[in-house]
Amino acid sequence: MAAASLGELLCLNGPINNKSIMATTSDIKNGLCIHYNHDIFQVVEFLHVKPGKGPAFVRTKLKSLTSGKVIDNTFSAGHKIDQVRVERREFQYLYKDDTGFIFMDNNTFDQISIEEKLISNSGLMKEGMNIEILINAENEEPLTCDLPASIVLEITYTEPGIKGDTATNTLKAATVETGAEIRVPLFINTGDFVKIDTSNGAYMERVKM
Repeated sequence: MAAASLGELLCLNGPINNKSIMATTSDIKNGLCIHYNHDIFQVVEFLHVKPGKGPAFVRTKLKSLTSGKVIDNTFSAGHKIDQVRVERREFQYLYKDDTGFIFMDNNTFDQISIEEKLISNSGLMKEGMNIEILINAENEEPLTCDLPASIVLEITYTEPGIKGDTATNTLKAATVETGAEIRVPLFINTGDFVKIDTSNGAYMERVKM
């Protein structure tokens, strides 16, 4: 999802105050939400195509904000879309229970639950960390949440490192403090802190704490 301040994104989902706000494919960008096929999707990739022959079009990759499913879709250039307000709000991750992951609104202290399927790499979330959650402003429904771009976690178990081996192209399994398993270079040891890319769970670097 494209980065944004704690403000509003425009999301295609129907009328606002009984009046539709219209846009076209020229407004498509990463992070934009659209109402498509009776669901709310977020644009995760897009490409404007102008072929030598035939009409222009926009090729997109869309992620459902209700199921997490990713689909490909092509829109003809100039295709009209309706929009609805969606807001980003900052929440604190509290804990996980049978209903899902529990978060608290940092401004109102209200708590909400979000299903695991709506959170990418949820296993990297650490209790107490702040998360931005995308809220449908029309019905206050949480749609998805974004972890920080990277997070520093402690390695709680991995096979002993090889002294003097600083190669990063050979990886081994390691468990971090949240219980998630990642792959790290051979020189990483239990007790080390590492920076992790939350978009794919990949090791980035060792961090001195």
